[in-house]
Amino acid sequence: MFKILVPVDGSESALRALKTAIAMAGQHDEAELHLLNAPPPILSGHAKMFLDKQVVQDYYNEEGEKALADARKAAENAGVRFVTAIKAGQSAQTIVDYAHAHQCAHIVMGTRGLSALPGILLGSVANKVIHLADVPVTLVK
Repeated sequence: MFKILVPVDGSESALRALKTAIAMAGQHDEAELHLLNAPPPILSGHAKMFLDKQVVQDYYNEEGEKALADARKAAENAGVRFVTAIKAGQSAQTIVDYAHAHQCAHIVMGTRGLSALPGILLGSVANKVIHLADVPVTLVK
């Protein structure tokens, strides 16, 4: 099976990447899209100190489901096989680790996400994924 990982953060850039991944999936007899939301962890030590782990996980799940909603609809409408996941962590490393753990053959992602800290020419997460990944990475503008 040809597995394509598509990091999804709810941005237009991620949806454009998903459209490209859907087209790529159509070129393989057995393809499966992996739609991953990889939010950065809650960094505040104070927040971690006062919030139960389950409350934090519920927050990640709720926000992740919102980010994945449009991508899920697009994949369903295209009739492609897909799975979804929400994994909090340092986004680029989480994406690469997920690709490795699930034996994804390709990563397709947008060049810019919803981050408040944009890179100069290329989103910082996309840039890091390019350098960390051991599978092909396609960036969609």
